[in-house]
Amino acid sequence: MTRHLLGLALGVLLGLPAQAQVTGPTTGGPARSDSWGFSYQLIGVPQTASQFQVQLEMDGTRYGDLYLKRGGLPGLNDFDHASTDPKSGSEVLLIKDDTTPPLDLGIYWVGVWHRKSSTYQLTFSYPSEPSVHPGLGSRVYRSENGIIEGTAFRVWAPFADSVRLAGSFNGFSATQTPMAAEPGGTWSIDVPNLQPGARYQYIVEHDGQLLWRNDPRAREVTNSVGESRVVDPESYVWTDAGYQMPAWNDLVIYEMHLGTFYDEPGGLVGDFDSALSQIDYLAGLGVNALQLLPIAEFAGDSSWGYNPGHPFAVESAYGRVEDLQEFVDAAHDRGMAVFTDVVYNHLGPSDLALWQFDGWNEAGWGGIYFYNDARAVTPWGDTRPDFGRGEVRTYLRDNVMLWLEDYRLDGLRFDSTSNIAFTSQGFNPDGWSWLQFANDELDASQPWKLAIAEDFSSGDGVTNSTASGGMGFDSQWDGRFVHPMRDALIAPNDDDRNMFAVRDAILASYSGDAFRRVIYTESHDEVANGSARVPEEIWPGNADSYYSKKRSTLGAAAVLTAPGIPMLFQGQEFLEDGYFADDDPLDWTKLTEFAGINSLYRDLIALRRNVFGNTGGLLGGNTNVHHLNNGDKVIAYHRYGAGGPGDDVIVLLNFRNLPWSDYRIGLPRSGTWNVRFNSDWSGYDDDFTDHPSSSVSTDAIPYDGMAQSASLSFGPYTCIALSQ
Repeated sequence: MTRHLLGLALGVLLGLPAQAQVTGPTTGGPARSDSWGFSYQLIGVPQTASQFQVQLEMDGTRYGDLYLKRGGLPGLNDFDHASTDPKSGSEVLLIKDDTTPPLDLGIYWVGVWHRKSSTYQLTFSYPSEPSVHPGLGSRVYRSENGIIEGTAFRVWAPFADSVRLAGSFNGFSATQTPMAAEPGGTWSIDVPNLQPGARYQYIVEHDGQLLWRNDPRAREVTNSVGESRVVDPESYVWTDAGYQMPAWNDLVIYEMHLGTFYDEPGGLVGDFDSALSQIDYLAGLGVNALQLLPIAEFAGDSSWGYNPGHPFAVESAYGRVEDLQEFVDAAHDRGMAVFTDVVYNHLGPSDLALWQFDGWNEAGWGGIYFYNDARAVTPWGDTRPDFGRGEVRTYLRDNVMLWLEDYRLDGLRFDSTSNIAFTSQGFNPDGWSWLQFANDELDASQPWKLAIAEDFSSGDGVTNSTASGGMGFDSQWDGRFVHPMRDALIAPNDDDRNMFAVRDAILASYSGDAFRRVIYTESHDEVANGSARVPEEIWPGNADSYYSKKRSTLGAAAVLTAPGIPMLFQGQEFLEDGYFADDDPLDWTKLTEFAGINSLYRDLIALRRNVFGNTGGLLGGNTNVHHLNNGDKVIAYHRYGAGGPGDDVIVLLNFRNLPWSDYRIGLPRSGTWNVRFNSDWSGYDDDFTDHPSSSVSTDAIPYDGMAQSASLSFGPYTCIALSQ
């Protein structure tokens, strides 16, 4: 370890580098005799010091002795430390925490006892010692009673010639605080008394270059091109001791982008605090899982977030670490889980802290964190991580655990896992095995938390267990639902709606489990990239039209009654129009304008979650599409768990702009079936027809493969749900 050094020469304090030489004598002027006497040098020991070395070399054949005293001039009989080898011109003092007296901060006087006619050199240095604390990145360390005693730093830079630590604690000096080399290519140092909030960077020396680098594991940066900041994630006092994550089959996910969720047009982007102001609205809506688009630091302030430049850091435009913790805590207090998206298929590519981190690379590729060949190429830049390098695998695994442990998130959505498992060169066994590794680690430590993949290519292989060769994800976004369902909703002509495709969308599953998929009609991807919100797609420029309102809510009813984990996208519940952009905030005036539509979503969510105890089958894993009428565009399905009253649910979807007053479908049990939901109710919107849909009693008329049936009444573009 090295320390900041101050010298006193001719009454002037001089700033010296971490290792410095002073030629003496420095006091007393030219020698007038050959008598013995002291020459003095003043040294200031800063907080980064754990040891301090002074070496004396007399010129020629002369002898000299070395004395040291803190806070005053040393003498032959008044000193703290001395090196007085007889008839030696070389003396060394090494002062450490375990010497007597131990090293302390403050001013030390160095005294050289020598003949006045002699000259000498003093070398001051602060030998580097590796950190005694485990872990990579910056981590505060504590005393036994929990008081922060300092900060440990460790960074992986295997091709560095040296690494130094610069920060607000040493004036961002590029020389004063070298770090100690360790086996395995890491460099470390302990800085006593350094507290959270200190800013820092690493200075990596490679082939004569000095490269200023942010910490790859910094939990905060001042901005995407700024400095790293020391953080103590353990300082937050959590209040969620009684929280339990909702069961997976009870989840209703609300996907949200912090920057636009609750923001003023033209102002600063939304952040954790602005989203927190609407947390009670979300709880009242009935959703119980909030999925945040990526919150790792990205370039600039406005972005979807899929360009992480600092994967471990919380996006500075959204807030600080404690702001994220407060948001999660508040959600947990209301029974809501919090997920976020993580991006490992590529990093950056702009404002990327890891690019050629320690100076090494092959043929201009990305260096130690990335593939250094064509496997690095992605649609977003040549920055695919090297999933075959052990240190990179651990780095990314630790990032997974960071979000789940330090911030208590309840799950992660892994972006585009197909671009991890495959490259432009074909199948990538490194990536596939890393996904297995990450999921195994998560399952071993927190198996109740949810790992979701966005893949769209590997089918059951995504959610099959790692023991059977699968990636091991708990669930995956389902393209087999969203695309045929949107097609059926958006098609201008009723005759073009394909009920067979709708049936297949409803029945699709992965790995034999209905809840191994996340289903939706809107997501950040589906309402951008050349597409728009479902109401906008139905009638561009007229998203508040009768057709847009009726068919978009019909799609929402399908999402919230079909098997799978349902997901909504922010604003969907109050008929947000247009398409999603990171600089276009939600229009919250629509919540008032379309309050009835918002009520429809609330009722659907309550139906899906069995809030009233009479639609338990929507939480079950069994589905039977028992009625399909492609001519009249009507489809019905039976959802159930164990079956019976309060569990069996019949859902009917009418995809034609035509009401029915006498439409027979099969029912699984005899008796009275009550309408629990009718999307055509005029209370949801004045344009809705309020076609009567009332309770029915079954007839002993076999129909749709069932022994009982009944004649139903329902409106155009309508969903009704019935149970006993």
